[in-house]
Amino acid sequence: MENNVITLVGTVETEAEYSHSVLEEEFFSFMLRVPRLSENDDLLPVTVSARQLDTSLIKMGNKIKVKGQLRSYNKYTQTKTRLILTVFAKGIASALPEDEDNPNEIFINGFICKTPVYRRTPFGREITDLIIAVNRAFNRSDYIPAIAWGKNAVYSENLEVGSNVMLWGRLQSRNYNKRISEEETEVRTAYELSITKIEKLA
Repeated sequence: MENNVITLVGTVETEAEYSHSVLEEEFFSFMLRVPRLSENDDLLPVTVSARQLDTSLIKMGNKIKVKGQLRSYNKYTQTKTRLILTVFAKGIASALPEDEDNPNEIFINGFICKTPVYRRTPFGREITDLIIAVNRAFNRSDYIPAIAWGKNAVYSENLEVGSNVMLWGRLQSRNYNKRISEEETEVRTAYELSITKIEKLA
């Protein structure tokens, strides 16, 4: 079983733009609007190799299905390092009507790499924040922020660093205000795996 699988079905929100190159291979990125059960949508970043870039398919307004992995990388600035998440596409196709029944599904098998943080919202909802390290080829790892709710939050709170866990859920986007200075704040977007099921393996 693969340890990192995500499937998204949504509407192309932006044209694909050049992102970066690795060993002379070019990569492009675009935003995909994925519906939720609620009225809100998630606006999610997708990265695709030039070899799979089909501009007639990845075109604003088109409904597509993306299969791939959720990956992370560090973005370095002059003052700090930020963890960036993106959906690395391994396959892209036109969406079929039946694909829209489950537009946002993710499974990962990884290891808890930070002590879980349990908290309650102002409305009393229980939440536990997790960071999961997912192994990748060439001795690399992706670090995936995940959030558990309710009973899953209570269960996750006591998991130890190094525990091997399997998670099922959906990838969601969330806007928040980042304080830049005493007078200035900046709206940023965080991406995280919202857990619907969690199992400990070891």
